[in-house]
This record gives sequence, structure tokens and C-alpha cells, in this order.
Amino acid sequence: MKQSFSRISTFLALMAVCAVSIPTFAFAGEVRRAKPLTEDQKIVHVLNRLGFGARPGDIEKVRSIGIQKYIERQLEAVAVEDPVAEKKVNDLEIFKMSTSEVFAKYPNPGALLRQLEGGRQAQAAARNRQATAAKPNGDSMTGEQPEGRMTADEQRARREKLQALYREYDLRPANQLVPQIAANRVLRAVYSERQLQEVMVDFWQNHFNVFSGKAAVRWYIPSYERDVLRKNALGNFKDLVVGTAQHPAMLFFLDNFQSQGPNTQAAGRGALQRALRNGNLDPTRREQIKQRQGLTDAQLDQRIQRAKQAGQAQRDRGINENYARELMELHTLGVDSGYTQKDIVEVARSFTGWTIADPRGYRRAAAASIQGTEDRRLDRLQRMAGVPDDTESGEFYFNERWHDKNAKTVLGQKVEEGGIKDGLKVIDILAKHPSTAKFIARKLAVKFVNDNPSEALVGRIASAFSKSNGDIKTTLRAVFSDKEFFAPENYRAKVKTPFELAVSSIRAIGADTNGGPAMLAMLTKLGEVPYGYQAPTGYPDTAEDWVNTGALLERLNFAVAVASNRIPGTKVDLKSFESKDRSKILNSAIAQILDGDVSAATRATLLKQVEQPLPEVKVGIVADDAMDVPNMRGQGNRQARLLPPTGNPEVFKAVSLVLGTPEFQRQ
Repeated sequence: MKQSFSRISTFLALMAVCAVSIPTFAFAGEVRRAKPLTEDQKIVHVLNRLGFGARPGDIEKVRSIGIQKYIERQLEAVAVEDPVAEKKVNDLEIFKMSTSEVFAKYPNPGALLRQLEGGRQAQAAARNRQATAAKPNGDSMTGEQPEGRMTADEQRARREKLQALYREYDLRPANQLVPQIAANRVLRAVYSERQLQEVMVDFWQNHFNVFSGKAAVRWYIPSYERDVLRKNALGNFKDLVVGTAQHPAMLFFLDNFQSQGPNTQAAGRGALQRALRNGNLDPTRREQIKQRQGLTDAQLDQRIQRAKQAGQAQRDRGINENYARELMELHTLGVDSGYTQKDIVEVARSFTGWTIADPRGYRRAAAASIQGTEDRRLDRLQRMAGVPDDTESGEFYFNERWHDKNAKTVLGQKVEEGGIKDGLKVIDILAKHPSTAKFIARKLAVKFVNDNPSEALVGRIASAFSKSNGDIKTTLRAVFSDKEFFAPENYRAKVKTPFELAVSSIRAIGADTNGGPAMLAMLTKLGEVPYGYQAPTGYPDTAEDWVNTGALLERLNFAVAVASNRIPGTKVDLKSFESKDRSKILNSAIAQILDGDVSAATRATLLKQVEQPLPEVKVGIVADDAMDVPNMRGQGNRQARLLPPTGNPEVFKAVSLVLGTPEFQRQ
């Protein structure tokens, strides 16, 4: 059963929907003034666009050092000390680990089950269960237990063994990965002095999106964000493309780790493996294998059959075009930029052999727990697949055996470098293409200026991108120095995304948060959990995608929850807003949260609403089936439950109302 907060007043909700939905040049019918922004408005604009909004004291700080100097400091993020944010994320251990270590400490449950059930025998049992389940009107009507299907007692025994493994080897459940990933993003966005870097991490995460809910992807995200996105957020675009192309998170998400050139697989097989797959073992060889491995005739026949099936699956696998298509459409050129299906195929051929060692972490998890023949078998399979001996589980490597060695032509240019250099050549071609410059320029203009940027602005940004060979800082300087950036029509012209809204609310009222499971649940309700978007496009960044009645009501619910201390792990002291007079409390909230800058229509609405009874907000529960993040299923009820409200009701009512205004919902 799904429950939610009771809706705060219908009048307030309608006010928010109407105010945020109207054209960007007007609030409630009041035409935006054409006069230039004041200095304080420019500061607010910079804090909102280059960061996640102002904290108490931020406007004064920027005023003291000057806007241009502040922008330059943000562009040179590596020189900015960030001790508070680093301390806040210190306990998120997965960001201090290699992927191999994450696999070991937070093992894939499938890896441990392989150990418990004997590896190959477990696979056979799984196949039997699948085959039985697939039979129409199968054995379920006979009263007999199908082969391979576990009884309740067997399932209980397996769970107990699995739990014993976790205790004995001090392992952590894999469902703790996504909460740590989300907490890292929230804490850095709230507390970091490197605000522009955090904004660009968010931007590039959606540009080069991967979905944490797909199989092993969540194990790869810590190093993906740390070593690729954050490291290159203000660096060079081509480095970002190479880094994402070679990172297992992207290779797994878009299936390129399985991509193999046609007619290349057989060359890498050993003689025995080829014989097994072809089913042409002579009697002498059969007896040798049976004696060496202690197999019966029936067991050997089963192995031959599995080898044939594996060989067919590998032949069917072939070239995978997913990454090639998204590389061109979403990462570089953009849609309708002149490439053809043939170009996609040629790009896909160039990236064959770009793969992952032990992609699901089975070998590493096994080495960290039960030692024995299964470990050696996995190591042997890795060597047979061409994985270098010094390659850890979850690492990128280039498999020469899988690579399509024939010449390619991409966008009219020959690609004949050979081996891994084929893919690198393709990236070079795409990164330097004029369409890429324009595509990235448009996305940056939408991010930092408005949802419908002018072609002239896009052209100026694209020129800076091209002339600097994709230098991100140079390109951003072109954005922030452009006349359109501070144009009055672009002030508060963008609706905040749910993540921006949540983080900016926490910052605006000076709240303290641990970014924990309750905040993750709130982000889920708002509709934007980091790495929670299934499509490779990433979360959208325009008002039309976020403005609807349901979404705005959830935003208002969040405002009430954060202002009244109802979110576990997030605390705020609103004493600085207190007064005996309701109108003074409201004026204080407007002054502290919005720097006193609200339209006459909004102020009038707030003055009416602040006199109304405090709306009731019930304890919120998100049903398990409503949780969009797979790793949170089964714990939604625990995570989403809110605390009773604390603090002065008149104060947190006024603060909630101001957080719900169109002036705050926009940036």
C-alpha cells in the first residue's frame, strides 16, 4: 500500500503550479523588467548557476571578493581547499577502494552462491530450474519436486550459509552501494567549496549516463565518478570521452564488453575447447578427459552440450552497436548530424575487444572468501579468454582476439591504426568534429543560460570549444563572460531539477545532513536519484520535463519536511528567522532565503498564506514497489518514514512557503 504526505494547501499548490509553469519572462502576469541586473542579483545568479545556491553568508562573501574573481576561483577548483566536504564523505569507504576491492567487500551475491553451490553444478542447477519453469503445465501438477528447484528448507539453509559467509569474512551487502553513491553526491553538493566542479560532475554524469540498476554497473560507479567524471569535470572533453569509453561502468551499461568481431572468436580457442564445442572427440580423447577429470560418460556429454551452447551464444553475440550509437548520438555529434547506420557499424567494429576482466566480480569475490578449485577454474577461464594475468577483476583491458582487424571508415576518414588504437582514432575524429562542438555548446547553454538558447550564443560557445580543442574551462569562460549569461531575461529563467532543488533547500536554510538513506528516499520521491535514470540520455535539464502538478506537490512536501526537521539525518535550526509577528517571520525568510528579491504577486500570496492554519503533513511512507532504485527495494518503508516535526511551527511554515515560491524553485 502506497502512502504519501498529505498535500499542503490546495491554494498554495495551485499558486506554485501556475507561477512555475508560466513563461519565463513573467511571474503571475508581471512582465520581467528589462533593466540590467543589480550586483546582488548577479551574485545570486552566479551562486545558482555555478553552484547549488547560496548558503547563509555566501552572498556577502562573493560581494567581498568580486564576481569575476569568484568565477575564476571556481574554474580553478583544484586550488580550492575543501576540508569540510572531504570530512563529510570520509566514511563512504567505497570511494577509497578499487573496483576489485569493492567486488571483494560488497560481493555480488551470485559469486558467493557459486561458491556455496559448487560453481558449475550451480550453473547446471540454475539451467534446470529455468528449463522447468519454462515448460507449460510442467511438473507443478504432478506433486513431485522438479530437479534443481529448491525446497523451502533448502532455501533457508542456503540463506544461513550465505549469512555465515558475510559474518566470517566481514562482508557488506551489495544493497549498501547505491546509498553510499547517493550520499557522496549529496554531501559534496551541499558542503563543497568547489561548487562549479560539483555542478559539472552532475552535468557530465547525465551526459555520460550509466544506470546503477543494471546488473554489475553499481559496483563500477565509485571509480567511474572518482577517476573519470570528477577528475576530468573541468579538464578536456576528449579525455572524458576516452575515460568513459574505457571504463567498465560504460562498457557494461552499453554492452560493449561483449562486443566481438565476426569470425574472430574461434582463433582464440584451445584445441580441447574447439573439440568440445564441435562435438568431435574421438574415443581415446574421451577416455583421457574422463580419467583426468573424474567424469562419467553422462557428465562428459553434459559438458559437451554446454560447450556447444556457449559456442553458439558467443557466435550469436558478435558486434554490439549500442555503445557506438550512443557515442555518436549522445556523447559527441548529437542527432541529425550527418552520420549513417554504416558509420555506426564502423564505429562498433573499431571498439570490438574493449572489454572487462571478470565483469561481474566472481573471481575477486571468490578469492576474498572461499578458496579452492572454483578460484582456479575462474583463473583458468580468464587466461583462456585472453585476460592478462596482472588484470584485476572489474578492470578494462583490450582483447586482441576479439578485435575486428579489418580497415574501417568513419565519417569518410580511414581508421587503420590497428588494435586498441582504432577506437582511440575514432574518439579523436568525433571529439574534433564541428557537430560535437555545437552539440556540447548547446547543452552547456541550456545548463547555464536558458532552456532555449539562441543560435548566436551556441555558436560563440562552440567556437571557444573548437579553438581550445575541447578545453572545458575555456569553454565555460566563454559561457560566463557572454552578454547573454547576465541578461535580465535569463535571471531565474530555469526551473531547478529535483536534485538541485533538494540540495539548494538544504544550503539555503543552513541545514546539516548526512545524505543518508532518508535523503535517498526523498530524492526518489522527487524523481532524481544520481545514476537512477535507465535511459542512456541521463536526466533532462529543462522545465517541461519537471513541471507538472504531481512533481510540484512533491517539491512542496519536501520543503515542509526539511524545514520542520522531519527527514532523518537532516537537521536545521531556524532560530534566526524567529519573531513574535508572523509577517516579520515571513519577511525574514524572504530576506535570508531569497535576498529579499520576490515579485509583488508572490509576496502578496505569501502574506495571505502565512495567516492560514499550518497544513498537516503526515508521516510519509514509500511503498517498496514505488522505489525506482532497485537497490532500495525491500527497505523503502524503513527509509522513507519521517520524524515528527520539531521547531517553531510558525517559523517552519513561513520557511516552507518561501522554499515553495517560484523565485526559489527557479534559478
